[in-house]
Amino acid sequence: MYFSAPAWAWAALTVGILAMLAVDLLLHRDNHEIGFREAATWSVVWILLGLGFGALLWLWQGGEVAATYYAGYLIEKALSVDNVFIFAMIFAAFAVPPAYQHKVLFWGVVGALAFRVVFIFAGATLLEALSWTAFGLGALLLYTAWKMAFAHSTEVDPERNLLVRLLRRLVPTTPTYEGGRFFVRRDGRRTATLLFVALVAIEGTDLVFAIDSVAAVLAITTNTFLVWAANAFAVLGLRALYFCLAGLLRRFVHLHYGLAVLLAFAGVKLILAETPVGKLPVPITLGVIALTLAVSIATSLLATRPARSTTDASH
Repeated sequence: MYFSAPAWAWAALTVGILAMLAVDLLLHRDNHEIGFREAATWSVVWILLGLGFGALLWLWQGGEVAATYYAGYLIEKALSVDNVFIFAMIFAAFAVPPAYQHKVLFWGVVGALAFRVVFIFAGATLLEALSWTAFGLGALLLYTAWKMAFAHSTEVDPERNLLVRLLRRLVPTTPTYEGGRFFVRRDGRRTATLLFVALVAIEGTDLVFAIDSVAAVLAITTNTFLVWAANAFAVLGLRALYFCLAGLLRRFVHLHYGLAVLLAFAGVKLILAETPVGKLPVPITLGVIALTLAVSIATSLLATRPARSTTDASH
């Protein structure tokens, strides 16, 4: 598949992303707790936008390009669920008030998009210029898959985050929240609040996630336009996804196994692309991603379904 996006397509996509961020910021400029109904509505909006972009690609460039985008979008969306687990633990560790969580996630998403732009272009350039890079990225994905399957931590200590430690060493910080502000004046000095420390913890965590997720999508395609679009539309819905799933995370007990399978599949796919086997067909890739997610989610829900009471059983 060869597809080179013209400059106007890049411009339109970038303007669209900035416009969506602006709308989200405008509608949530007041700090308020996000309820499930509001989060579910926004989740549907973001998902429809992501799927709709794929439909536009289908009409413009055909089914193979659209299917490639959908495969990248689906794997990035799935990996973002693991981000939600970590975000929930960071918010719990810092006791971030619910009214301020959306603000932290909004600016966290802005940072996540910036990280991904850098990693996408750097990774695609390396893969195009140096074929052996595929073996390195493939090995990284396989290692990450092994860690996710067999060393998946259910606890997080944000104070061990390198960026948080650097922040506390270099910038004076307050031990409390100061409304929804990231910085305040203390003794004539600009001081970071605990809310900003939580934001740095979110950014530091996502920096690690960004490497794995971008590598996984690059295993599907090195087309920077498609990889950027898939990452952007998946990440834009991350805030709403968090508020939808925060109370349900305990039920996804097998999801990390499914994500591990997807990362391992992406790693193998990258490596095979540099062997006589070549690149796997897009329909196979899309099928493996969809089936793996369906199985891991279904088995999780079955394993955690409420037990029937003896009274119900007697009837």
